[in-house]
Amino acid sequence: MSPLITLIGSFLVLIGLSVPIAFAIGVASILTIMQLGLPLTSVVNQMFASINSFPLLAVPFFLLLGRLMNDGGITDRLLRFADSTVGHVRGGLGHINVMVSMMFASLSGSAAADTASVGAVLIPAMKKSGYPAPFAVALTAASSVLGGIIPPSILMVIYGAFGNVSVGALFMGGILPGILVGLMQMGYVYYIARKHDIKATGKFSFRQMGRTAITAAPPMVLPLVVLGGITLGVFTATEAASVAVLVGMLLAFVFYRAIRFRQLPGILSDSVVAFSLPMFAVASAGIMGWLISYLGIAQEVANFILSVTQSQVGIMLLVMLFMLVIGTVLSPVTAVIIFLPIIQGLCIAADINQIHMALVVILSLTLGLITPPYGICLLIATQIGEVSMPRAFMAVIPLIVLIMSIIIAMILLPSVFLYLPQLVFPKAF
Repeated sequence: MSPLITLIGSFLVLIGLSVPIAFAIGVASILTIMQLGLPLTSVVNQMFASINSFPLLAVPFFLLLGRLMNDGGITDRLLRFADSTVGHVRGGLGHINVMVSMMFASLSGSAAADTASVGAVLIPAMKKSGYPAPFAVALTAASSVLGGIIPPSILMVIYGAFGNVSVGALFMGGILPGILVGLMQMGYVYYIARKHDIKATGKFSFRQMGRTAITAAPPMVLPLVVLGGITLGVFTATEAASVAVLVGMLLAFVFYRAIRFRQLPGILSDSVVAFSLPMFAVASAGIMGWLISYLGIAQEVANFILSVTQSQVGIMLLVMLFMLVIGTVLSPVTAVIIFLPIIQGLCIAADINQIHMALVVILSLTLGLITPPYGICLLIATQIGEVSMPRAFMAVIPLIVLIMSIIIAMILLPSVFLYLPQLVFPKAF
């Protein structure tokens, strides 16, 4: 039996048996290594090599930052500011949902954390205000994927670490598509509000907006610290994450006094556990990624795609479709690590800019967070909103189409979407 069949076949069988993704990848890779007669020490070596990366240290810092934002009452302050800004517009609660997700994304970079924290407040409120429950669930999940697009993005850190791509350039490249996705989602909210005759509530007040802006302004310093420090070359993405955590602690413990110091050990402990789970998946994915390169699969796939089309646009469209399919069964982080050799091989063969391809891949994979069966954000939102997965998925399809339109625009208009990263990080190109 071909090692490739062993690798893919055993992985699919284990997935079919509901074995967790990380274990399915690891076991399938070990079986293939045994068939090839390679030493089992290769497993340990590759797992260690996968996580032995300085840029990956940014991930636990951003996870800790997200926890501090939640426990420190930052989310509530962002909600009040968003309410005073767009709450008076028709579809106000939906606009608040999207706006808070955009701001939360710029603080934690975690889509799942956004879904849980924002959804717990807004999904019940939207249902009570007359929004269809499936729409409230779908919007919360779809707006949460901005955590993988708007910097700081954990997925961008992973991609940059494993692909030797500038994380700062990826951060800059995520700003425009993140804003466009948010604005398009707001437009769709307005359409739904008119369709269901949901009236605007409340009136706009400069005084109220100014009052809520004062309490919400300090946390918004964090993305400026991260992006400003990286852009100016003061520190790396990892160092920026650690500085952001220090600022977050200052806000939570001293400025807002929302967290007591005796709670810190528990917060740190929970953050370690939250970090260990995805890192185990990263380590397992590292073995499969190495096997894909060792077996020459990356080159074979690249040759196949090039035999179909040699157009840069055509290749990127095929990669987008492939990532959309892969994202339904693999987490974005795992998918990046496994298929990065293929992606970068295609970039070299077709002379595609690595930053351009990375942004297309990242945006495509974020859709996997709201597509079954993986769809962790949609799953969290359905549990909060008490809506079945099929109904929620039908409601999220238009929002998926909106994000796909942004990806296609990025493929067709690279000069527009790459302008900012090229301006700030010209050496990355």
